[in-house]
Amino acid sequence: MSNRRQFIKTALTPAAMAVLTPFSAFAQGGALPLEQIKIINGFPAGGSADVTSRRIGDKLGNGVYSKNPGVVENKTGAAGRIAVETVKAAPADGSTLLLTPYSMMSIYPHIYSKLSYDPFKDFVPVAIGSMLTQGLAVGPMVPASVKNVKDFLAWAKANPNNASYGSPAAGSTPHFLGALLSLNSGVDLKHIPYRGSVPGITDVIGGQLAAMITPHGDFMANHKAGKLRVIATSGAKRSPFLPDVPTFAEQGFPDLVIEEWFGFYAPAKTPASTVAAANAAINAALKDKMVIDSLALSGLVPVGGTPEDMARDMKKQFDVWGPIVKRIGFTAES
Repeated sequence: MSNRRQFIKTALTPAAMAVLTPFSAFAQGGALPLEQIKIINGFPAGGSADVTSRRIGDKLGNGVYSKNPGVVENKTGAAGRIAVETVKAAPADGSTLLLTPYSMMSIYPHIYSKLSYDPFKDFVPVAIGSMLTQGLAVGPMVPASVKNVKDFLAWAKANPNNASYGSPAAGSTPHFLGALLSLNSGVDLKHIPYRGSVPGITDVIGGQLAAMITPHGDFMANHKAGKLRVIATSGAKRSPFLPDVPTFAEQGFPDLVIEEWFGFYAPAKTPASTVAAANAAINAALKDKMVIDSLALSGLVPVGGTPEDMARDMKKQFDVWGPIVKRIGFTAES
């Protein structure tokens, strides 16, 4: 799995620093700067994808890439695929970017036999925006005596009718994290997909759903307010944003170390100079203290780096997740 340290280190290499050269280096061909850009993501307002889109988008104006800040559109549905398909069909001029977790690009090809897009041919990577870890949270349906993963599994085994967990999308990394937890523990956990984190978290807080697995930053405010309890995170180390919560690995589940990123993509055939300008603008935004601080409020770590960095890890995740999906046995038709 990718890890946060690797990407932060990558972002400081000479190759990555090269994309931070003065914006004037990209002012060529007369097409730039664009009047305004649009950032499409497939999840509802308020979640980690939306936060990443908006916080970075706000800083993309007044440069050679765009005259004005980016405008965000949330095109939910079809487990995030509607947003991907929208950007695939957009003009290849840099005016429309996709912000998506790598699930839609590196995992979906393994689960959809008739995927309407080819992640490797229909898009060009621009930059990784932020890194996240997943969290497992329980709500009032689950007794207060349940304080860790093993407690939750014992409760789920004793209460099979309520032994379910939500995720922000079928086929997403949170979905498969729960599936692996079920397989590795031998406890049946029913998966309930939602359109993003927020609706599922609402059901957990309301007592209609036992548990939710989603980016842990989406739980932070409600965890601190006592409305739900985050009992595990999926990073290699504890999250600096929820240091009181142990990882899955600490609790005896070393196979559940999963970290994911949100990345920006442009339609295929977008000019290289435009991709370079977009990459430089995103990297500059990720160095802004306001962006760093606002991402931290949602449990997100800025990454950045080059399009080549992103493309390499996209392919790496594709290779890693193929056998995992096969083991779980999930397809879009299942």
